[in-house]
Amino acid sequence: MHEKNIVEDVINDFVDNFTETVQKKKNVSFFEQDDTVSSRFNRMFGREKPIHHVLGGGKSADVLLWRNKKISASVLMGATAIWVLFEWINFHFLSLVCYGLLLGMIVQFVWSNASGALNRSSQSGVPRLVLPKDFFADVGVTVGTEVNRGLMFLQDLACRGSLKQFLMAAIGLWLAAMIGSCCNFLTVLYIGFVGAHTMPVLYERYEDEVDGFVDSLLMKFHSHYKKMDTGFLSRIPSGRFGFKKRD
Repeated sequence: MHEKNIVEDVINDFVDNFTETVQKKKNVSFFEQDDTVSSRFNRMFGREKPIHHVLGGGKSADVLLWRNKKISASVLMGATAIWVLFEWINFHFLSLVCYGLLLGMIVQFVWSNASGALNRSSQSGVPRLVLPKDFFADVGVTVGTEVNRGLMFLQDLACRGSLKQFLMAAIGLWLAAMIGSCCNFLTVLYIGFVGAHTMPVLYERYEDEVDGFVDSLLMKFHSHYKKMDTGFLSRIPSGRFGFKKRD
């Protein structure tokens, strides 16, 4: 019953913090907003640089933050078209590749014969697609680096992390497994892609409100975690989660 009351308190605090944030946004004037909200709350994850710099800068950050609306909309529409083809129309990847290659061959065949009929000179003007030699090597190195980084992060949490970090990682993996059981892998990728193309620009627009809300929510969560730690987690022997050094 005590744990149930803690969960109910967390949910109630979440709703109260959301309503208080909305009311503060309505009550604060436009001229007072920059001085009060920006100085009162900390930035999310303790960052001190603009969100454009956090995303890496350059063209990729411009696309995620919709600096060029035509390019960002085209990327999002392309991903949506691919998801619709494979998820709704039940198109197969091998069929898509074969049809793409067939279309490319038809275009090159028509271009070559049309240029030969109109101009009997060399047919070197027909466009050809050639991938760079280091393309697949770079992709493999990038993917391998990110996979190793994720594995090292999880292993460090299991061996050297605190109980709080271990439980948060376990809950995150459990939630990901539940989402994966409800949706296929392509749908999960598409949802993540849409979130990556919508959440940063919304956060940049409502940065102060989101930072203030998350900061107050984390403070409430930390206070409830202390209650749970003193009532339940502190009774668990810490030796089970300790890191043993090897000779």
